[in-house]
Amino acid sequence: MRRFEGKVGIVTGASSGIGEAAARQLARAGAKLVLGARRGDALKEVVAAIAAEGGVATALAGDVQDEGYARALVTTAVDKYGGLDLAFDNAGTLGAMGPLVEVSAEDWEATLRTNLTSAFFAAKYQVPAMLARGGGAIVFTSTFVGHTVGMANLCAYAASKAGLIGLTKSLAAELGASGVRVNALLPGGMDTPMGRTVANTPEARAFVEGLHAMKRIATPEEIARSALHLLSDEASFTTGIALLADGGVSIARA
Repeated sequence: MRRFEGKVGIVTGASSGIGEAAARQLARAGAKLVLGARRGDALKEVVAAIAAEGGVATALAGDVQDEGYARALVTTAVDKYGGLDLAFDNAGTLGAMGPLVEVSAEDWEATLRTNLTSAFFAAKYQVPAMLARGGGAIVFTSTFVGHTVGMANLCAYAASKAGLIGLTKSLAAELGASGVRVNALLPGGMDTPMGRTVANTPEARAFVEGLHAMKRIATPEEIARSALHLLSDEASFTTGIALLADGGVSIARA
């Protein structure tokens, strides 16, 4: 079903993991896409894979910490495809891990800039373009960490991702009457390059899987489907939520 036919979207963090999976699913469903990530070569491979499946996408490599890059992604969407209808602002980092007293100010600020300030930059330029089309949908990738579950040695990550939920709610209230919906997606453990930096041994993976009620971790494709739901007209009366797609990690106690 090509439920995004005629829609133009931006996906960041699109070179791998959830971002790549969402980009490929959106393209199959008819969306024309501008894909962002730091790794230009990997991004071009995703664009080529989309084209091989009959989809339409353009790569624009850059760093989401840069406000000019957020503007350039939107400008590319408008200039190349005529506007902007949806955005999956997914790029992020685990950042500095370890006890809080060992985290430098520079590492703290870099994590917040990548995970939270980047969302401010993205929305600042995406919202006017969506308003020009009469509405749209934005999804930020947050996490259960720092929202429903506290985890040691992830303070910068938890703070930045929890901040995204506050941004989501405030922006959704601000834009509710305008036709722009804003939601946050909160995945659980995932089999992605970032996820494998934590679950980096068979024992660590088994531990992470055991935290979930479903006793497994997600594939990128599973989480991408939740993102597509929030971006689609199927969620037309949904805004300002923090949607847990976490395999029950937030409710599991054994």
